[in-house]
Amino acid sequence: MTVDAPLVRVTTADAVTTLELDSPHNRNALSTRLMAELNQGLADAAADPAVRAVVLGHTGKVFCAGADLSEATGSDPTVGPRGLVDIQRAIVDCPKPVIALVDGHVRAGGLGLLGSCDLAVAGPQSTFAFTEVRLGLAPAVISLPLRPKLDPRAASRYYLTGETFDAAEAARIGLITEAADDPAATLKTLLDAIRLGSPQGLAESKRLANADVVASFERGAEELVTLSARLFGSEEAQQGMRAFLERKPAPWAQ
Repeated sequence: MTVDAPLVRVTTADAVTTLELDSPHNRNALSTRLMAELNQGLADAAADPAVRAVVLGHTGKVFCAGADLSEATGSDPTVGPRGLVDIQRAIVDCPKPVIALVDGHVRAGGLGLLGSCDLAVAGPQSTFAFTEVRLGLAPAVISLPLRPKLDPRAASRYYLTGETFDAAEAARIGLITEAADDPAATLKTLLDAIRLGSPQGLAESKRLANADVVASFERGAEELVTLSARLFGSEEAQQGMRAFLERKPAPWAQ
């Protein structure tokens, strides 16, 4: 019997658990299986008293491409949005600091992962885009962690245009903590500092820092899951996603 290779690689060393997205066949898209593995990795790290911090990284040139459109075109449209809400909330609620380490492309739902992390470091190969609008969708559930953090004018621009931007711009608008020429060195600096904090101090400080994000989830999660499901199930979005998978222009872009 063949055992499938994990889509999230988990390692723990020096009091840090690293969760690496490793699903190159679909650009680390948020499939049901990948989200389940990521949720389990977060839960295990949260429950381990020896773990002081969690790093969310990736293999390959793409951190996360967003929703797995091959699932989104044929399944219950609420499954993906609710699963992403659960993942984002698990990152926010984890009592350990969660740091995103990115040196690749981040699109759509992948931006929600970044927004949920306490800190995010991006290297020079990183690019970002809210591509939902070009598929007949909207950045619905990812707005739960992002709206409290993003510059409002920048959110309007990038939500509406789907333009691609770099790490320096991502830092300017509040999407990431730092654009780094050497992201591994920046990560080491952050982890060395975090190890000086007590577990209780880190957990409570994180809770204070995330108060507005938690309020956003409590206030808007169900509404935005409903919106996202409606959009994913619409004929317009189904056409947009099929066109994307077939590498064709969307009907409204022709």
